[in-house]
Amino acid sequence: TSTAAPENWNTNSSFQCHVLDEQTGKNKILSQSCDLSLPCCADEGSLSSTKCPQISGVRVQLEMQALWQQFDQLGTEMIVTKAGRRMFPTFQVRISGMDPSAEYVLLMDFIPVDSKRYRYAFHSSSWLVAGRADVAAPSRMHFHPDSPARGAQWMKQTVSFDSLKLTNNLLDDNGHMILNSMHRYQPRFHVVYVDPAPNSHLNAYKNFCSFSFPETRFMAVTAYQNHRITQLKIASNPFAKVSHFLCTSPNLINISDYLRKRLYKRSPFGALFAHQSRSVLKLDRNNQII
Repeated sequence: TSTAAPENWNTNSSFQCHVLDEQTGKNKILSQSCDLSLPCCADEGSLSSTKCPQISGVRVQLEMQALWQQFDQLGTEMIVTKAGRRMFPTFQVRISGMDPSAEYVLLMDFIPVDSKRYRYAFHSSSWLVAGRADVAAPSRMHFHPDSPARGAQWMKQTVSFDSLKLTNNLLDDNGHMILNSMHRYQPRFHVVYVDPAPNSHLNAYKNFCSFSFPETRFMAVTAYQNHRITQLKIASNPFAKVSHFLCTSPNLINISDYLRKRLYKRSPFGALFAHQSRSVLKLDRNNQII
């Protein structure tokens, strides 16, 4: 399990991106600072002196770290759609060090890793820099639906952001996270202490801390580019396994077709019933339900 210490928002961080040099045909490493100042982990001593007691001891562990690392080694891709698509792997963490009786709000946002736009070269299975980044999408924060809640509740179980969806619709009004396709992003996780003091706004900078995990970086895409990412998603996502099985198994047929052709062929309600049915039946060689 990966553990992150709180970040210092005032420190720039460098990153390494392996891309293919189109002139030499060889991989090279791009090193540069993030335009939006990707935070680094702060020194624990300095953090304790600047943050309130309810925040200074908070620690976060990334769940499914091994799976995230598998994707990261291949170059993680996340689908973005107009309607919004959930992330896989899902961003899940375990939290410790909270004040059990204090209330906290948990949030997530996504920041660009760099100022580049990419394209995928299938002949070399590499991401290439295609130019400067598009105009930044509207910045949004995703509140965990259980917020606010006491520290005891947050710490007793895994915190999952399974309701978070990614979209490329700049006009989205559903609260989804708006990202630009073919751009790289770093998810960030924020813990905010709900200070009951009447003048809490004066100490707002002391009442929150932020965490990020490098292995959760990803490329936003409208369709998977790397076939190995597709294979790993199917192999590790139970919902993808079911979808893939239903689409490829010759022994499965849609119930609407089955009802239309056999059970309700002569019934005036057959077409309506078949149209409304969305289940799937498994049949034997004689077209009998198993």
